[in-house]
Amino acid sequence: MAPDINQEFVLWLEDLSNDDVPQVGGKNASLGEMLGHLAEEGVRIPGGFATTAGAYRRFLEHNDLTGALERELEEMEEGEEGLAEAGEAIRNRILESEMPSDVADAIRESYRELSRRYETDDADVAVRSSATAEDLPEASFAGQQESFLNVVGEEELLDACRRCYASLFTDRAIAYREEQEFDHLDVALSVGVQKMVRSDRSGAGVLFTLDTDTGFPRVVLINAAWGLGESVVQGTVNPDRYVVFKPFLEDEELVPILEKQRGEKALKVVYQEEEGGVVDRETTQEEREGWVLTDGEILQLARWGATIEAHYQRPMDIEWGKDGETGELFILQARPETVQARRKQAAALRVYELEEEGEILTRGAAIGKAVASGKAARLESPEEIDRFEPGSVLVTERTDPDWGPILEEAHAVVTDHGGRTSHAAIVSRELGIPAVVGTGDATRVVEDGSEVTVTCSQGDEGRVYRGTLDFREEELEVSDLPETRTRIMMNIASPMAAFRWWRLPVEGVGLARIEFIIADLIKAHPMALLQPDRVEDDDARKAVRELIRGYDDGREYFVDHLARNIAHIAAAQHPHPVLVRFSDFKTNEYAELLGGESLEPREENPMLGFRGASRYYSDRYREAFLMECEALGRARETMGFDNVIPMVPFCRTPQEADRVLEIMEEAGLARGRDGLEVYVMCEIPSNVVSGRAFARRFDGFSIGTNDLTQLVLGVDRDSEALKELFDERDEAVKGMIREAIEKVHEEGGQIGICGQAPSDHPDFAAFLVREGIDSISLNPDSVVDVIHRVAEMEEEEA
Repeated sequence: MAPDINQEFVLWLEDLSNDDVPQVGGKNASLGEMLGHLAEEGVRIPGGFATTAGAYRRFLEHNDLTGALERELEEMEEGEEGLAEAGEAIRNRILESEMPSDVADAIRESYRELSRRYETDDADVAVRSSATAEDLPEASFAGQQESFLNVVGEEELLDACRRCYASLFTDRAIAYREEQEFDHLDVALSVGVQKMVRSDRSGAGVLFTLDTDTGFPRVVLINAAWGLGESVVQGTVNPDRYVVFKPFLEDEELVPILEKQRGEKALKVVYQEEEGGVVDRETTQEEREGWVLTDGEILQLARWGATIEAHYQRPMDIEWGKDGETGELFILQARPETVQARRKQAAALRVYELEEEGEILTRGAAIGKAVASGKAARLESPEEIDRFEPGSVLVTERTDPDWGPILEEAHAVVTDHGGRTSHAAIVSRELGIPAVVGTGDATRVVEDGSEVTVTCSQGDEGRVYRGTLDFREEELEVSDLPETRTRIMMNIASPMAAFRWWRLPVEGVGLARIEFIIADLIKAHPMALLQPDRVEDDDARKAVRELIRGYDDGREYFVDHLARNIAHIAAAQHPHPVLVRFSDFKTNEYAELLGGESLEPREENPMLGFRGASRYYSDRYREAFLMECEALGRARETMGFDNVIPMVPFCRTPQEADRVLEIMEEAGLARGRDGLEVYVMCEIPSNVVSGRAFARRFDGFSIGTNDLTQLVLGVDRDSEALKELFDERDEAVKGMIREAIEKVHEEGGQIGICGQAPSDHPDFAAFLVREGIDSISLNPDSVVDVIHRVAEMEEEEA
């Protein structure tokens, strides 16, 4: 530090630490802590200095302000004048006061030294307030005071410091201290002065060292927009979103970016060179369509975030900026993350009990175990999204992937049609919301806009009651769950839901469905992306081309999206195995994808038609399957998730298995190479009858009870007329499962089950344990109950 600067009034940031909060406030102390301890680890923070609480008190003393401030505040508290009037009077007094010469001299000399360090006559600096309470060092005053950017010159800096002092008495700051019962004059203000990072000419944003929605701790979440970071902090723009897996950041050969979501970025906040201050400007089309950060910059920020978190030993909320003149990234501010820190366990780990009865409007199959109340929103199609209020109960005939945005905002779902394997059922389970499906009459008997209560806590039957009923909600303590010999896994379709269930004590994912990623997130038929000209409908062809705009071609769009979303699911359970099933749409389902109608044959019975493995070596789909393989390989090799295990669905014969494995090897997914295992679905009677032959070709089996049951019993699983006959517990089905387990074990393989039956039927789970199943993969909301059942069964069998 320069020897002639009065340290009573000014301290250099690099000389500060977290112990100095009483002198310079939390914001400046944190910057000093990072400069002193993390700069040598590569974290780049703009240099600068901070005025002290002593300088602020010297300012009050010199201008005889303490008594005047006390009188104004007393008059406000006694009701003689309002908050706004008192605040304005205090701010005006401060702004009209002069800076004491000893304080002013210390600030001027520090500014000159800072300018010399950056080899300029008058450095452009950012001037930020950092409030503190000497006797309350833990108090947080974040966001209460003002900042001033691109300040140039000694007198301009002194004026900015004075305005920072005045901002200690903004209306919101006064009101906050009143609410928290802090004495206004116990609080002091430090001013942080840093070399300006010209992110107004580039971009800025915030990062969190966890997932802010779920509390999942193993990722860094980065939001980025053009211009100054205020647009992101204040939520005035839809920013780019990047998610990075922290455990792989030390390996510089990996690129573990799980998510790259382009934001609209319609506005940017920039500094007005002549007028001063900042202003919103519209972004250019190129800026809206571009990425704010490169992959290398994303990884650099993520590494810095992980370094800062490790130093503070807690999740952090960090502001960053990129200098438009030098292209360098900087950390501008770091503070503890507070939202998830205050939040208890996720709603996923709760049980519900209805505490009163009421008029039942309709009944159906219960999906999940939860209870929810809300206003019914009776919609005919997803196009009515503008009528849907978040927190409502969606009532409709049926849902498909187009309903995704509405389902994510719903408290519950009620449908006329559909069963336990319907879209509404699967998505509701993963979102952790109750659904009552297959009511037959919900859209007729539930009045739009009426208050209803949806309960799935009373067994297999779900009910919709009129009005708002009382219910009890209890958190589950997962740390006390018993251990089981049988591996308990979970089924996941939506990557967005994967992080939601990270607290569940499972050992991996037994079923992750690629077709759900294609439908919900990729949104187009894979072959349409590869060959847009083959799409006959003009509007669909234009929509496909719009989707892939910004990518090299449709292949890269598909592979990039699929790889990242597979990795997203794998990250939630790493290092446990994650079985990713190749796409298993039927032709009618493929035809409903964007651009798919003209690319799919029409079949009388799609359930038994051109699906699963038969597509992968067909000229109709082979190129798309190679894209699936490429995406899976990228998730494993480029991103590092070698816990991903590919799984082949609906494979009818061992010869068909050979053809698929040959194509996988051609695509770089050779079984056995780099430890790659390959699984097969056991869902066709031939998989059981020829079980030993299949077991010699694959490392493991996963029993799909829905298809296996319908094919053993000859019952269409989607037939409402035959739903009473569809029962996985039928002795014929159980006999097939028993035989499959025996044959796979004889060949030294692993076999698990990923169907719905163990979740719904305790006796079926007990049967599986008795037969020696290696793993049971469940819907997330069933995990806790089934763990208890399996543990009890294993104890009885011991």
